[in-house]
Amino acid sequence: MLAVMSEKTIALVTGANKGIGYEIAAGLGARGWSVGVGARDERRREDAVAKLRAAGADAFGVPLDVTDGGSVAAAVQLIEERAGRLDVLVNNAGVAGGWPEEPTTIDLETVRRLVETNVIGVIRVTNAMLPLLRRSAHPRIVNQSSHVGSLTLQTTPGVDLGGISGAYAPTKTYLNAVTIQYAKELSGTNILINNACPGYVATDLNGFSGTQTPEQGAAIAIRLATLPDDGPTGQLFDDNGVVPW
Repeated sequence: MLAVMSEKTIALVTGANKGIGYEIAAGLGARGWSVGVGARDERRREDAVAKLRAAGADAFGVPLDVTDGGSVAAAVQLIEERAGRLDVLVNNAGVAGGWPEEPTTIDLETVRRLVETNVIGVIRVTNAMLPLLRRSAHPRIVNQSSHVGSLTLQTTPGVDLGGISGAYAPTKTYLNAVTIQYAKELSGTNILINNACPGYVATDLNGFSGTQTPEQGAAIAIRLATLPDDGPTGQLFDDNGVVPW
């Protein structure tokens, strides 16, 4: 298995059983990559893997709850045994609170839940997968962020980001800040790490109110996952280019 895997790019996409995550996995699989479908729900995960395989992708299921250290460790072991390395990690898994959601009345458990998944989960998975990524010749990390996490856009008069968000938007701001620190630490390595903003995509995260399709939303993450070795690092991108922090 390792001999076969050495000829392919190996990717893991968290939260890949549906929506944007699924389309990222599909896009990478269409490039001939071997793609791990990370997801908590066994049935949805295996259904996604079967659908991807039916479309010709080399997909495999990775049981993964980003909020559980044991689950993440088991995912590392699975990829270690299957491929011996990881070339691309896409931290796509995320949750949203209510919207709009005012900070003066927000439930603190909601804040904790969102930070645990959207920020700590990314750190947990990234740190666990780094030893495998360091074995890659062209390692890439892509974190799923959002325009709503941009402090510049939040404070620009006339920019509408959908109202007050007491938890979700701040978790993306936090994620942006964390990504900058990773980029600084990894600056002497060949690991490129960037954040992707998919745009306003119709998913269950927003009650399918978005104006773009999941396939459209996946495009920027796929582009960042396939950056050349001299590509950028430590930045936030959407389809139009760099988004200000």
